[in-house]
Amino acid sequence: MTVGLFIPCYIDQFYPQAGIATFQLLQRLGCKVVYPREQTCCGQPLANSGMEQEARPIYEHFVETFSSFDYVVCPSGSCVYHVNHHYDVLEESAAVTSVRERTFELADFLVNVLGVKELNARFSGRVGIHNSCHGLRGLRLGASSERVGADFSYYRYLLSMVDGVELVQLDRVDECCGFGGTFSVNQPELSTKMGKDRIADHLRHEAEIITSGDMSCLMHMEGLIRRDGLPLRVMHVAEILNSRE
Repeated sequence: MTVGLFIPCYIDQFYPQAGIATFQLLQRLGCKVVYPREQTCCGQPLANSGMEQEARPIYEHFVETFSSFDYVVCPSGSCVYHVNHHYDVLEESAAVTSVRERTFELADFLVNVLGVKELNARFSGRVGIHNSCHGLRGLRLGASSERVGADFSYYRYLLSMVDGVELVQLDRVDECCGFGGTFSVNQPELSTKMGKDRIADHLRHEAEIITSGDMSCLMHMEGLIRRDGLPLRVMHVAEILNSRE
């Protein structure tokens, strides 16, 4: 199986360790992983700013770049959701349809494509899981409180395979952190308050690390954590799943 690894802009620029961990984890689980150097943004920032037509060449380039792989895997729920659901503005060619259907968020890929049952990983610490809105409500990577149904979480399932991880139970497991891309720019006061509320929930339960499948959410909370000098750090879930400490 050959996997095309798609790395979001903010991971590429600010958190390369999350991309490296994703690459190594997929390789360790038996995938042939290729990182196409010609890849660019998925086009989400432009589209979310009301310029979807301007984003179309970016969409087309994404399809051209990743159409030859068996699967496309990305450590970001928001980017994957955008490819899956918003590339519908393109003509539904076989290539477009195929790329949309074969682009997976990392945890979804590990659980539902690879069928991972063990990870042979170790990481020590009290970990709180932050569920991003796109991942939870868009990609259904876990149960959300407004829906009736069985409780599940792909992140919780995978992290439970990591020796040494102690998962903390939060009061509000599916509340937004306030990032929301352009929302945090247009509504900074509200965004900040929402982020501080999420951080406070982790602190109340003595978490040492906040983890998520969306580095954008973690980036938002990390800024608030650093500004207030709080005893917390953030890590992408791939870093923990790939750990051998």
